Order: sequence, then structure tokens, then C-alpha cells
Amino acid sequence: MIRIAAVLVDRANYGRMKPVLKILDEDKDVDLKIIATGTMLLDRFGMAVEVVKRDGFNVSDEIYIELEGSVPSTMAKSIGLSIIELSNVYQRLNPEFVLIIGDRSEALGAAIAAVYQNFCLIHIQGGEITGSIDESARHAITKLAHYHFPSTYKSYKNILQMGEKKSSVFFSGCPSADVVRIARKSMKIPDLNGGVGTNIDFNQDFLLVLYHPVTTEYFSAEKSMIELLEALKKVNMQTILIWPNIDAGSDGVSQAIRRFREFNPDLKLRAFKNFEPEDFIPLLDNAKCLVGNSSSFIRDASFLGTPVVLVGSRQDGRERAPAVTQVVEDRFLIANAIEHQMRHGKYPESELYGKPGVSDKIASIIKNLEKVQQKKFVVSK
Repeated sequence: MIRIAAVLVDRANYGRMKPVLKILDEDKDVDLKIIATGTMLLDRFGMAVEVVKRDGFNVSDEIYIELEGSVPSTMAKSIGLSIIELSNVYQRLNPEFVLIIGDRSEALGAAIAAVYQNFCLIHIQGGEITGSIDESARHAITKLAHYHFPSTYKSYKNILQMGEKKSSVFFSGCPSADVVRIARKSMKIPDLNGGVGTNIDFNQDFLLVLYHPVTTEYFSAEKSMIELLEALKKVNMQTILIWPNIDAGSDGVSQAIRRFREFNPDLKLRAFKNFEPEDFIPLLDNAKCLVGNSSSFIRDASFLGTPVVLVGSRQDGRERAPAVTQVVEDRFLIANAIEHQMRHGKYPESELYGKPGVSDKIASIIKNLEKVQQKKFVVSK
């Protein structure tokens, strides 16, 4: 039996990993241990760990590592805590493989803790180009990881260019393809009982908004969010807004949202902490336009063709489908882009990030991997 420890660090992290975890968890030849950490455990981000449990997974460990403050130093210290705490968990579980996804700072800590204890590291979504410090974290994880499952062909080539062995890199596509496929079986708008603000009438058009701070520009996060909110005021449409992540600058983004709601009580806006994957995908599909800088608007929404207004630099360089148009943080430009995208309507669905069946492919390859400890840099010819 193969022993695998999967580390989940935030809500999006779990949403994309879920179909892979489900296949591994149901396999009698796999002993899967799920470790929840980061914002998975925090109420103000929706306590996503409870979603994991409701989905039938057994969470072996819940590790608190996040420091309040939303400044660069708290992010750096939280990485340190993740290394310390996860080192203890790995030592006790003694997995043959550690499985992580993406570019979160907490995932970087999880990667360091694994490889320095000689546990074989598997990384999903490596090789992608993005804005902010996330890109550096992603590439650092790639250089630590022993096996790679990139989501696009360009990412696959990027990983090889970084000196990774071709036999360790498996061009798979993104598990989000399966998340969308599963959610599309019903694709009904969820019953939105949570959140605060105006009730949303789903018989009418609505926007879906999610804006995270850019860690390298955290000092201007509040101002940037104000520009986005003022653009929403100009468009004046029902809006579902999801609270930002915990990165440096998130307090500024949150303050801007609270003040805006207070001074614009008549605006049809409802704010939510989190959505389960099965609820989030129908919202992506049915929204008139997606506005913000979440990677889900580029990756997950690409399978649906929903128009996107990408705001700011957080996703600079990330591969995107034609449905995405990018603007700087200016209320007039944002409002104009939203109006343009709504007039355009749905775009063709894209397979840039893969086709359904990705999760089965990843899980079957993982089951046959050889446990390795020492990596060697491959010099390109």
C-alpha cells in the first residue's frame, strides 16, 4: 500500500485537488492522509476544512500556522511556522509521497518540510507564469519537487527548461477540468443562505467579483479595491462578492469593502466568505461577467466561456483564453470593460487547461511512481 500525505492550504487549493483526492481515497492500494492548514481552518475564510469533512474525507491533522496582520512579515513568519509544524506531522505519518498543488506561500513551507526530511514531493500546477511573489513560490516548489503535473503544455516546457528530468514531468492538464465536469451534471444555482448584504435574484443578471491583494503591491491594495468597487457602482448590477485571501494587503481590501457597503446600502451587493466547489462552478457559469484577479477566473472559467475582466497585475503572464480582457485598477476602465464583456456575452469554451479525465490520469500515474530522494539538474543541449 502506498502512503500519501496531501496538504491543503486554502479553499481554492481543495477545490482543484478534490477529484484527485477522491480517486486516491477510494483506492484500496492507497493510504491517503489529508492535512488541512493555512486558511482552511479559519472562520473568516469559511472554514473550508468542514467542507472537506462533509465530502467524506478523513482529515488526519489540522495545523494552525497563519499569523494575523496581512503584511509581508506575517506571510514570511507563517511560512516558517508551516515548516516547523508540518515537519512534525510528516515525521509522525511517515508518508512515501507528499502531494501539494499551486503556488501559495503555505505550500512552499509544506514543500520545504517534506524534502528536508527525504519525503518524495509531488507538485501539481507547476511551471505557470503569474504576477506577484506567487510565481517565485511556484518555481521554488518546482525545484524542490521530485515529480510534476503541469496544467498546460507551455508550463510543461517551462519545467523542462528549469532543468527537471523529462521522465519526472507529466503533462496532465488541470484537475479543474474534472471539477467543472462534475459540477455541470446539475449546474443549478446554489441556495445562497449565507453571506451579508442584499438578496440576489438569480432570474436577473449578476456579476461575480473576487479581488485579492497583490503581495508586491500590498501598500496600494485598499486603493485598488476602491477603484474596482466604484466601477461596480457605475455598472449598477447585482453583485456577488467573495472576500479576499489572507495575503499581505487583505485587510486594506476588506476595509474598502466594508466602507463601500456602509456608504452604498442600496447597491445590490452580497458578500460571501467561501463557496463549495459544486456551488462555485454554477456561479462562474451563470454570471454575466467575472470581475477581479482570481486565478479561478482564468483557469476554472476557461472551461465555461464566461466573460472575464481581469483587474491589475496579479495574473500577469498567466496563460488565458480569449474570454479574458485585462485592465489596470481604474474605475472608468474597469466599468467600460465590464460593459463591453457583457455585451459580448459567452465565449467559446477552452481546453487550454485540459480536458475531463485529468484527475484519473494524475492518480494512476502517482500510484506507479518510484520513490526518490535526490534530484539532479538536467543541462539542456
